[in-house]
Amino acid sequence: MKGSLLKFVLCGFLITCNGLAETRTVSAQSSPPTREGSDPKRLRRNESFLGIHFDFHAGPTDRHIGSRTTPEMVTSILDKVRPDYIQIDCKGHPGYSSYPTKVGNPAPGIEKDALRVWRRETARRGVGLFMHYSGVWDSRAVELHPDWAVTNADGKKNKDITSVFGPYADQLLIPQLKELAGDYRVDGVWVDGECWATVPDYGERATRLFREATGISDPPKTSKDPHWYEWMQFNREAFRKYLRHYVAEVRSVYPDFQICSNWAFTDHMPEAVSVPLNFLSGDYDHRNSVNSARYAGRYLVHQGLPWDLMAWSFSRTPNHDSIPWKQKTAVQLKQEAAIVLALGGGFQAYFSQNRDGSIKPGEMEVMAEVAQFARERQPFCHHSVQIPQIGLLFPTGSYQKESGGLFTRNTGNNRLRGVLQALLEGQNSVDIVSEDMLNRNIKKFPLIVVPEWQQLSRVLCEDLISYVKEGGSLLIIGNETAGFFSEWAAADAGSPTTFKRLGSGQIGIMPDAFGLEYLKNGSKEKRAVLNDAVKALFPDPIVRSEGATDIDLSASMLGNKLTVHLVNTSGPHDKVTYIEKVSPAGPLTLSIRTGKKPARITLQPSGKKCGFRFENGRAIVKIDTVPLYEILVVE
Repeated sequence: MKGSLLKFVLCGFLITCNGLAETRTVSAQSSPPTREGSDPKRLRRNESFLGIHFDFHAGPTDRHIGSRTTPEMVTSILDKVRPDYIQIDCKGHPGYSSYPTKVGNPAPGIEKDALRVWRRETARRGVGLFMHYSGVWDSRAVELHPDWAVTNADGKKNKDITSVFGPYADQLLIPQLKELAGDYRVDGVWVDGECWATVPDYGERATRLFREATGISDPPKTSKDPHWYEWMQFNREAFRKYLRHYVAEVRSVYPDFQICSNWAFTDHMPEAVSVPLNFLSGDYDHRNSVNSARYAGRYLVHQGLPWDLMAWSFSRTPNHDSIPWKQKTAVQLKQEAAIVLALGGGFQAYFSQNRDGSIKPGEMEVMAEVAQFARERQPFCHHSVQIPQIGLLFPTGSYQKESGGLFTRNTGNNRLRGVLQALLEGQNSVDIVSEDMLNRNIKKFPLIVVPEWQQLSRVLCEDLISYVKEGGSLLIIGNETAGFFSEWAAADAGSPTTFKRLGSGQIGIMPDAFGLEYLKNGSKEKRAVLNDAVKALFPDPIVRSEGATDIDLSASMLGNKLTVHLVNTSGPHDKVTYIEKVSPAGPLTLSIRTGKKPARITLQPSGKKCGFRFENGRAIVKIDTVPLYEILVVE
């Protein structure tokens, strides 16, 4: 969870954290853990589809923690929602554990070991239990051990962030994860406050290691100083080593313990997976959530690991942080869930806990409705595999060179997001792809779109040109980006789009700036120029759509069946925080390239058989309306 969450859940913490006592007499903590082999089999995360996340980031002023967590409270959630797993708080960013840990820093207000209750009841029902655990961000550990903290560029110790060069992982994080895996027998951990919270460390040890590794005497202090890129890369690799280390240490004792580092190897950390995590996940923005989920999900589909995305079930009005948080409606969360499910991923929603760790039962009515909506569609979407159509390039090297931080979203991300939204709003099936993904699959994508990146490596450009010469289509956006390809093709003056043949393929060049402007105003004229270029370069996609435009379209395979996912995305998502109603979208006509005449086409989850005509290798289907999320199954 990002820093904005602290304003909500830690409203007294930042002022009152003052070294309170670390231990307290705890009632009911002697309850035995569940016995292995005596309970139903639980799904592992790669098998799971639907979850609920709870956290409250316990602090030193919280009282009566665990007092109202009862078996009846837990089973009421399981009965109402029927999730595959629960994620529950055990240590938030303040660093205080909400259970009576023997190896960490328990919150002083613990009255009962609620974690025993959660584990016992979820195990009895065959439901997985995962921990929300704040990793790199641990304010209490830093308060007690200032030498564990990152040293900022000004030479002062950071008040919240631990150093990945220091002993924090070995002396606190690893022992506590082993305690959770062994003593409590939880199924795994969702480690929060990780890549996105990590910052460069100017401490003596980090500086000395950097000097030894690079020969550079002094680390740069700002992005304008020489060797900034080398300094960032050194710190990025330090985070990867930290991650590999604690994963290996915990797995050496508990090999079945499932580990995820929040936002690792996603668009927040856009690079090839280099740590053996069990799954990838992230909590997308509670504001403008449909567009946030669109972006995050389309990067994850090609990372090669099971994945899910988490919606915040509550939000508040932009630029009005004094306004209280408010629960989202069921229809709003269904729309957000549909974005994720249509891409084959799992979905979870985040609900806050009370300050004593109990949950708010009334909010589960909303989640139960969302869960029913998702379960109805699960047989037709879960683990579906995207059919490569348009690959929108997100080059790791360019991101790292343009970024002002280690794993922070930046202007390059937003330029890409603008292009993505315009492509999706033109009813194109799009994936976000890195150069690593393309290195393995480049010929599978009929069209590759290069958005406005200010730095592209020579090798990547040459690979893309080879792809074109062998029959691929390439669309380049932005004059600066086009300059990297000037020796092969150049834009014609005054033309909105220039097309050039090269070998067996072709290149399109749109020299005007696009992404940031489209994010700002959603120009229909600019979108039309982009999508006209796409149609010229890629005239024969798997699916063509005519009619309603507020529909995200994606084509995938589920087993041996072609599935076409239609998600109603109507609504001013970047301007309105709460959506009370989603108007049905439609009608639309789909032309689906099938080669031979299908035996049947059904609209799911209703099971309605669709009439269609078959012409020139394509099935033509008319859809009257898309209320929220419909799936065409072609057999």
